[in-house]
Amino acid sequence: MQSIRQLFKIGHGPSSSHTMGPLRAAREFAEAHPDATRFEVTLYGSLAATGRGHLTDVAILSALRPVAPATILWEPETFLPAHANAMLFRALASDGSELARDTIYSIGGGDIRRDSDPETGTEPEVYALSRIADIQQWAEKSGRSYWEYVEECEGPEVWDYLAEVWRVMREAVERGLEAEGVLPGGLGVRRKAASYYIKATGHAEALRSRGLVYAYALAVSEENASGGEIVTAPTCGSCGVLPAVLYHLFTSKHFSEARILRALATAGLFGAVVKHNASVAGAEVGCQGEVGVACAMAAAAASQLFGGTPAQIEYSAEMGLEHHLGLTCDPVCGLVQIPCIERNAYAAARALDSNLYASLSDGRHSVSFDRIVSVMRQTGHDLPSIYKETSLGGLAAIE
Repeated sequence: MQSIRQLFKIGHGPSSSHTMGPLRAAREFAEAHPDATRFEVTLYGSLAATGRGHLTDVAILSALRPVAPATILWEPETFLPAHANAMLFRALASDGSELARDTIYSIGGGDIRRDSDPETGTEPEVYALSRIADIQQWAEKSGRSYWEYVEECEGPEVWDYLAEVWRVMREAVERGLEAEGVLPGGLGVRRKAASYYIKATGHAEALRSRGLVYAYALAVSEENASGGEIVTAPTCGSCGVLPAVLYHLFTSKHFSEARILRALATAGLFGAVVKHNASVAGAEVGCQGEVGVACAMAAAAASQLFGGTPAQIEYSAEMGLEHHLGLTCDPVCGLVQIPCIERNAYAAARALDSNLYASLSDGRHSVSFDRIVSVMRQTGHDLPSIYKETSLGGLAAIE
């Protein structure tokens, strides 16, 4: 299983699979072919269907055009068998002959995979264990925690990286709380984080707490929708859930930064397990793989902060994912705004509820986290393509 650095990526929105992944692919292709006089890129499936709303073409052209002119072709009806987010890059000579070609897939979370090696990534694997049941057994046998397994596998330098991740998350919340106006894209969606924050502070404690969580999640998600700097957790479209929970507990319960970083490590471990054994790409498994996994990660982080046992942390994460099973990815006009932003706010609240529910138990329950990951993967594969980030069905089809 790969490093949690591959899950927590710092970058700009609005989409990890449709913006960050294609940008990375275009940069690598441009660097590999500086002799090209022209580039041609064909986008397939989900990338073609919702790419304009996610600025896929803008991202790709920004990387290719400094080297040579580039054109983009759109094939939304064509899905390549390896993945729904496919790109064919061609480098051309002055006479129109082909110098090179490369088929690249944006597999979610900003990661890419090449056609020549469709089953494995290029990043090294640093975790020997890739199922939560095995990691939980390690923790209970050794008397250690999930975050300590992260440190053992990643090395102490992981804390510097997570400190930077936390800085970007925190700043995204704070920027989003100050920003006002209408989000780009043409839907006329106004930013709500600032008003939610102000209204929440006027309520009594119970309502104020929940309202602030909503405001923090909205703040980060709105920053993402406007192309601001965020952290994939596990994706851009679900980037508001984990920061909202951590920021709320950091400011209201005054947890130290060291404990926040340990919670981040725990969240990253659960997210990495899902990414390894299933998917976090909305184009592959629907929004259950984005917001559902984000909720599970945030639930695990909250449980870690409140002193949950390994079993309680696992139970909390399991509930966060289980109760998002079947969630479709149906962004209106291909924008990460409706229903994505509200889903981040609700999932942040669900994560805190999952922690509370698990904390009242002894951690024993019937369905394991690993089982839910397997079910989520199968459910995602069974979903028709119109519900997987193509904007052809569900909410996106409502006139």
